[in-house]
Order: sequence, then C-alpha cells, then structure tokens
Amino acid sequence: MSEARLTGSEITQVLALVEAATAADGVGPLSEHALLRLRDGGHGLTVGSGGIVGYAHLDPATEDESASAELVVHPAHRRQGHGRALLRRVRDEAAGPVRVWAHGDLPAAAGLAGSEGLARVRALFQLRRPAAAPLPELKVADSVRLRTFVPGRDEEAWLEVNRRAFADHPEQGAWTLDDVRRREGEPWFDPLGFFLAENDRGLLGFHWTKIHPDGLGEVYVVGVDPDAQGLGLGRTLTLAGLHHLRREGVPQILLYVDESNTSAVRLYESLGFTRHTVDVMYGTP
Repeated sequence: MSEARLTGSEITQVLALVEAATAADGVGPLSEHALLRLRDGGHGLTVGSGGIVGYAHLDPATEDESASAELVVHPAHRRQGHGRALLRRVRDEAAGPVRVWAHGDLPAAAGLAGSEGLARVRALFQLRRPAAAPLPELKVADSVRLRTFVPGRDEEAWLEVNRRAFADHPEQGAWTLDDVRRREGEPWFDPLGFFLAENDRGLLGFHWTKIHPDGLGEVYVVGVDPDAQGLGLGRTLTLAGLHHLRREGVPQILLYVDESNTSAVRLYESLGFTRHTVDVMYGTP
C-alpha cells in the first residue's frame, strides 16, 4: 500500500477501477469532489502489488471538521481484505476521527464499517423526477432579478453567498476560488444553466444546474443568503433551473439533499422528486 501523489499511469488505473466498480454496483464509488482531485493528480492511498486494486481519497481534518474519506476496491478483488486494509490505513493517516462516505448504502460497506466500529452518522438522499412531468409556473418577486452567471466576474460574490448559505455544511460551505474554477473547466459547465437572483444590494441566491455526460440533468446546488430568507427564493431558483433543464431535453433530473434538511426535502418532494438512492457517512458513534 502506498500514499503519494499519483502518476499519470496510476490515475488511469484508478479511473478504470472506478468505472468497473460503478458498473458492478450501479452507483459511482467516488464523489465529484474526489474524482476532480484524482484527475488533478491529488494524493491518494492505493493497494495492490501487480497493479492498483483499491484506492482511497482522504481529505485531512480542518479546524471545524474531522477528516473524511471515500474508498473503492475493484470488484474482482473484493473479499480479500483490501477494503479493510484501506480503511485502517485511512484511519492511521487521519491521526484522529475520520468520517467515511459509502455511496449507494451497499450492504458490504455497512458490514465493513460495523466490523471496524463505525456507525451511520449522516445520510445524503439522491432524489429524481421525470423532466417532462408538470412544473409550476415560474414567478419572481418584483424586488428580485434573475440572470445567469458571468465567468470572470461573479465568482467572488457567489463564493460569499455560498459560504453564508452553507455555513453549517461541512463540504459545500468551504469551497474556494480554485474549486469554482476547476468546475468551470469541466466539459459540462454551462453558465447559461447557472442562475443568480439579485436586487439592488447584490446577490441573494443561486441555482447551479448540471447536465451529465449520460444526459441526466441535476439540481447541482441551490443556495440562498440567510438575510434573503422569506422571499421564496429557494422555490423560485429551483423552478428556474428545472424549467431550464426541461428545455434542454434531459429525460430525468436528480439532486442530492441531506436527510436532516427536512425543509429542503419537503420542497423537492412538493416539486415531484422521489427518493432514488442513499449515500451514507460512517463515523465514530
């Protein structure tokens, strides 16, 4: 097992491993964040002597959050102790509490976590709706303007509202300018699908949509400045993105929402979304 900055050949091996695991499990084993860091050649833990058969992405602890990780083992090399070895190495490298994401809530992940003394501490729902299903009409408050994102101009203002909107969110609220620019460089990025709500005082909220390579649309992230609550902007911005994605011809629209965010879950369910899969975070009870 090794922990180092990955070479180009190693990145290719891990990406092939991820593709094989996705095909076998029906769900991707790594988040977008982990995949972007992998493609950039970020540090990672690997296992395998004649080739990489397991990989772990580790985000170190910050002042506010414990370390977090994501693991994947090639389907042809499972039940050989590689997942357990990766998890234990992750815990050693973290040198403290660590949270581990398991995408898809698979029984094998639950079994491994339980056997290593980890318990379910958080869940992230993936919800979906048919794009062609009826949508309410988009209505915007008189004091609010909707427009689309302008690359090179709106990043800093967006980051500030994103930070305020997700102040209690361990991942989203900590985004940096590099995180935004990394996504602006992705093939799927389209500023015409990135909606901003503003008034004379500045930016109030946003809805960033995404169209995946397989054609699925996504409510990528919706955020409203806490000072702009009460204007119905969450629903307005969500509808702006949903109408856009439908015009783009996507067959289905997906989104991710934390199970603890009950108000957002109710909003999305009122717009026709239903539960599709669950991602689970395991940690120390």
